[in-house]
Order: sequence, then structure tokens, then C-alpha cells
Amino acid sequence: MRRLIFAIPLAMALAACATSPTGRTQLMLVPPDLAINESRMAYEQTLGELTDSGQMLYDPALAGRVGRIVGRLAAVAVQTWPHTAGWEWSVVLIDDPEMVNAWCMAGGRMAIYSGLVNKLDPSDDELAHVLGHEISHAVANHSAEQMSLAILQGLAVAAVELETGDRGTTAAADMLATVALDLPNSRSAEYEADQLGMELAHKAGYEPAAAATLWDKMRAEGGWAGVLQFLSTHPNPDDRAARLAIQADRLRNQLPPRPPEPHPVRIHP
Repeated sequence: MRRLIFAIPLAMALAACATSPTGRTQLMLVPPDLAINESRMAYEQTLGELTDSGQMLYDPALAGRVGRIVGRLAAVAVQTWPHTAGWEWSVVLIDDPEMVNAWCMAGGRMAIYSGLVNKLDPSDDELAHVLGHEISHAVANHSAEQMSLAILQGLAVAAVELETGDRGTTAAADMLATVALDLPNSRSAEYEADQLGMELAHKAGYEPAAAATLWDKMRAEGGWAGVLQFLSTHPNPDDRAARLAIQADRLRNQLPPRPPEPHPVRIHP
């Protein structure tokens, strides 16, 4: 019975492997379509909350700028991964001067915070790398992957509790599951989004080197805590910057593509 309890999560993991756009093996217990559906409901809830709190940002100039950039990035995504043509590409502008962030849910539903624009003052090339990175998380099914990891982590914790009969082991089991599963994959996902995002931005006609200048601005704005790289959910910033610089040099030697016609993108509000 003990072997069976601990074998179930492992067997599920082995049976539910997928391959990412870069060739990386992914755990995929959750189908991407389910992640897209869950993201749609979460996005609609977020829009409602932003409307109620008055945080929807009305800025026609920024809306036009973001729409053009995301439209070009989405056009490349659709050319590269045709299934994304059916995504509901949209961006909500959020009025939060202190938040330097942007995100993209499964299915192409995005957000950008005013703090990112105001504090970093990014060029169009730099902003394209921010948004390309976030789109790449969605293209690579990272939401479905993270949901799958959470399910497997929950199964591992339940197996420990069932075996020991002691719910006091939950904290330890949860920590071990996080270190063994969640954190390494999160770093892999970030590296993958860096790589795909730069390629996406380059194909959309944006300067590859802007990814490095963007990181310089982010580090100058927020600084970086001295954390052990292995236990960081995001890669070490110096290691990450070095990888981006190498990739930028490689892409810089390629003929810059002609910018595509922007794909339709809805901007909220």
C-alpha cells in the first residue's frame, strides 16, 4: 500500500508529459484549453474588480501605443502558432503608479500597469520585450504547467498525510514538493519566456538589444535582493542578463524582418 500511495503521483507525472516550443519536457496534467477557460473567467473577474475600484486607466495615447506593439507581437504569434488566432487578444490598462508589472494569461488576455510605463519609461523596443516575454508564457502553456504542478504537489502532500496519519507533516511535505517541483520549473519557464519573447519581439521588428537595456532599467528601479539562485523563483538577474545578451548578439546578426501588420487587439477600457 505504501508503494502504491507514492507511486500514483509519479505515474501521473510520467503519463502526462508534453513538449514546449523550445523542446523542453513539461508536466501537463491540465489541458491547455482548460487553463484558457479558467483564465478567461479570472480575467473577467479582474476586469469587474478594476471597474469597481476605479483602476481602469483611460489613456488614449498609451492605449494606441500598446495596441500597436501587442498587435505586431500577436501577428507573429499567430504566424508561428496558428492556434493562437482563435485567442481573445486583449490588454487592460491598470492605474497603479507603484506596480512595475505586466502579465498575459492563457488565451492572450493581458494587462499592463501604469507603474511600469511611468517608472521605467520604456522605449517601444523595450516595451515590446516586456510584452513579448509575457505572451511567451501563454504560448508555452506555462499556466497549464503551473496548474499541473500544483495538482501534483497536492497529491504528494496528501500521500504523506495518508501514510503518516499526521497532518503536522504538511508543512514539511509542502516545502519539499515546492523545492523539488515548483521552483526549478519556474526558473525554466522564465528562461524559456526570455528566449521566446526576444525571438517574438525580433520577428515583430523590434531591436533585440532592448531586452538588455530593459533589464538595466528594472534593476536600477527595484534593485535585487541577495538571494540564493537555487531558491529563487526567478533566475539570478546577472545570469539572466548574460543569457539575454548572448541571444541578442545572435539575433542582431540576422536580417531584421519586415514588421507584420498588427493583429486585432482589444484594449480596455
